[in-house]
Amino acid sequence: MAVSIRPFEASDWSLLWPLLHAVFAVGDTYTFPPDASEDEIFALWIKLPQATFVACDESGAIVGSYYIKPNQPGHGSHVCNCGYLVAKAARGQGIASLMCEHSQATALALGFLAMQFNFVVSTNRSAVRLWQKHGFNIVGTLPKAFRHPQAGLVDAHVMYKWLAGGSDAP
Repeated sequence: MAVSIRPFEASDWSLLWPLLHAVFAVGDTYTFPPDASEDEIFALWIKLPQATFVACDESGAIVGSYYIKPNQPGHGSHVCNCGYLVAKAARGQGIASLMCEHSQATALALGFLAMQFNFVVSTNRSAVRLWQKHGFNIVGTLPKAFRHPQAGLVDAHVMYKWLAGGSDAP
């Protein structure tokens, strides 16, 4: 599948919202409440981040999305945070990998030096493996920090990657 990634446009929301809602309603990968309103998710996925992108297939259908934002304000603002989502029907086709690569290039272009994922649910093994494949390390594990709807209390990982090259790398 040929996929292109472009900045989110206001006209994308009516197509993106159902994808976001479907994933968040399952409640097994994100901390967003399964019953979060459209307005709440719009604020969290579109308004608050520095930028949001959509991944589109050959027909222009949205098959994924990610956002990028500073992980912390002020003295921590050189580290970004991202959230990624792939439509259920499009999983396993390399879309998350493409968005991860795109987000790292975008982060550097925006002046970020590192990327941190604050809360990767340990039972989301495909995401953990994918982020590790892209050079992210688990730098901490939060015991029983996520209330999984089927598995109960499970761990969440903090994952980190230094993006900037040179002697400043940890």
